[in-house]
Amino acid sequence: MHKFVCFGEVLFDVFPDERKIGGAPLNVACRLRYLGNNVAIISAIGDDENGKIILDYLKNKAVNIRHIQTLNNLKTGEVKITLNKKGNASYTINQPVAWDKIAITKNAERLTKASDAFVFGSLSLRDEISKKTLYHYINFASYPVFDVNLRAPYYTKEILIDLMNKAKFIKFNDEELYEIAGFLESPYRNLEQNLNFISKKTATKHICVTKGEHGGVLLYDNELFYNSGYQVKVKDTVGAGDSFLATLLSNLFNNSSPQKAIDTACAVGAMVASNNGANPLVTLKDIECFMYPKEIDRK
Repeated sequence: MHKFVCFGEVLFDVFPDERKIGGAPLNVACRLRYLGNNVAIISAIGDDENGKIILDYLKNKAVNIRHIQTLNNLKTGEVKITLNKKGNASYTINQPVAWDKIAITKNAERLTKASDAFVFGSLSLRDEISKKTLYHYINFASYPVFDVNLRAPYYTKEILIDLMNKAKFIKFNDEELYEIAGFLESPYRNLEQNLNFISKKTATKHICVTKGEHGGVLLYDNELFYNSGYQVKVKDTVGAGDSFLATLLSNLFNNSSPQKAIDTACAVGAMVASNNGANPLVTLKDIECFMYPKEIDRK
């Protein structure tokens, strides 16, 4: 069983008509655990009802919560989410909240050192305390995974480039890819050219790009692998990219071929988008039925 550590925000996504537990690191952690991996989260919550609900939620999913700190002076995070007619989300992110102030601990340092992969995003860098903690833990990670999550105004060009240089795996969506290619002064317009350009500039051999309903692209050891997406009726896109990343990493670490890994990741991302909320239960049987319906019918 592979060991994954996810660092950063845990929070409540507040939709117009409901509230759901979320945060990209939490979403990635839950999907990794659904897929049978050993998963821990390094984060912080407030000493409040929202924080207790999040801890109970993660405990029920068998995610290691021992490294989630409880802070008395800050609230558990919330994000107000607005969906357009296509189900695409825009975000209003409260600040400051508990996950802005994640402190360094020796136990979490040891946890990171013992992990197979350390997954982090760019949103957790918006406060100097969590930023300092993240930079500290990256030094102990054998396989840093940078989940680029650009939420203006919570990032800078310089920090993004620095973290890409430290990462061994980077995940973008297509808009983020082009924005960061611009930061690096890429002369290219084509997605694949920019993907290869970023790989060479940052010395990162493993990069994936999600393209919404059009699937994704994976660069893995100098070879490109494609999936053109799956047709679903979208309810909301919240967490779809997180489940994509978790599924991709889980498959790659469990020795699936890169092509099988991105095919499965795109399928799970589509299945999540066809449900409400970021963490619907999707079993391995569900994934198989979704990807190979004709083969299942013949059995």
